[in-house]
Amino acid sequence: MNKYDIPHVLTFEYTKIVGIENIEFGTNIIIDDFVFIYAKKRIKLGNNVHIASFTSITGGEEFIMEDFSGLSSGVRIVTASDDYREWGFGNPTIDEKYRNIKRAPIHIGKFGIIGANSVILPGVAIGEGASVGAGSVVTKNLEPWGIYISNRKVGERDKEGVLKNYKNYLLEISTILDSDIGNNGSKKTI
Repeated sequence: MNKYDIPHVLTFEYTKIVGIENIEFGTNIIIDDFVFIYAKKRIKLGNNVHIASFTSITGGEEFIMEDFSGLSSGVRIVTASDDYREWGFGNPTIDEKYRNIKRAPIHIGKFGIIGANSVILPGVAIGEGASVGAGSVVTKNLEPWGIYISNRKVGERDKEGVLKNYKNYLLEISTILDSDIGNNGSKKTI
């Protein structure tokens, strides 16, 4: 099934996207059942992106996921949040002029992975290759290729290994494409 009939994007019966006209889709994307995306502003999903079940992308601000990045089950991408430290009060039942809403874009770099049930708050940039452990709450930018539990760096990903594996992937895909062109004269989309 492909609920939204978006070229090169697989969606399911219980995928819910509001504001689809504000989303730029790459290719080879999977958006699982029970994902909710609210795209009031621009959302860009790169190539080979996976958004797992029970994930939500909300807040109405810009969100970017670069190529080969993923959101595990239950992740919350929150591009806007009420700040109760100052003068704001209430919730969406009252006019925004009485609320102190903080909106800021979120960016997940190429090869970035967000673990299950993590929350990414407004204004955060997840660096290329960074991975976030399950159950994390991320409130600050994360450096490339780090392994994080919330905002605390606990290790380094094997950047050289990942990039070598990526190069092998590209070689394999190139071989498949060249083979397909030779067999029928047209290029296969992956």
